[in-house]
Amino acid sequence: MRVIRALSAALLTLGLAAVPAAADSSPSPSQDDTSAAPTQAGTSFRTATEIEQGQRATASGSTGDYLYWSFPADTGQRPTVAATVKLPDTHAAQTWQIDVYDGLRRRQACQYGAQTRTAAADAASVELACVLRTVRSWSEPWANDPLPGTYYIRLTATGVAASDLGLPVDSEIRVDSRDIGGSAAVDGSLAEPLVPGIATRSGSGSGDDDEESSAVLAGLEPEDGWASGWWSDRWVWTAVGGVLAALAGVAGYALTRGSGRPSRVPPTA
Repeated sequence: MRVIRALSAALLTLGLAAVPAAADSSPSPSQDDTSAAPTQAGTSFRTATEIEQGQRATASGSTGDYLYWSFPADTGQRPTVAATVKLPDTHAAQTWQIDVYDGLRRRQACQYGAQTRTAAADAASVELACVLRTVRSWSEPWANDPLPGTYYIRLTATGVAASDLGLPVDSEIRVDSRDIGGSAAVDGSLAEPLVPGIATRSGSGSGDDDEESSAVLAGLEPEDGWASGWWSDRWVWTAVGGVLAALAGVAGYALTRGSGRPSRVPPTA
């Protein structure tokens, strides 16, 4: 009975430990604040419009323009970028593409999603999507892994007839992330996230020099701040696994040791 009680307690502990892990694997909460949603896009990396994850951003432009947005992504997140382009009433076939770049302006490949789509002539809209790889806390210098920091979205038409250039279009962008948790954790972390200008955030000096040294080109960051990189739910599962292994050893010993020396057998001299 003691073994059964111990195993029951271990299973209860495992269930309690699974709760935060399950929460990590769920999509991040939506932040549909339409009153504060951006209504324009930048025309380059430096002028990209900042948006929060879960926020719907809109922008008007012309066919052939490059539209840029930026958003923060932290360790353990798997961002999904979705875009909808509302096309003019009359137009020829058009090919639209969405590209995502990290803080070093390296183009990041999409795991899956319709990153490029061709809209048929006179189609009302075209929808694009790009699911990135999970953001890692650290990577080898030669690797192209997604790292925590600012990410840039570029939306443009790549195949447009000359007669369609300059026609007005309306675009809508939204970024959501799924927290992957400890399954994607790696050892190590960056000294600073890849945010433009973050190296000048903590400067020394006073007065005007202090104000200049604190200037940052990207001001958004995750709601709970940037992750330190050392903690993940992998620690919880490791501890639970160790406890279960110890309990299994105790249970095995209790089952195999028997009841001891029978009372009818005299002790040996």
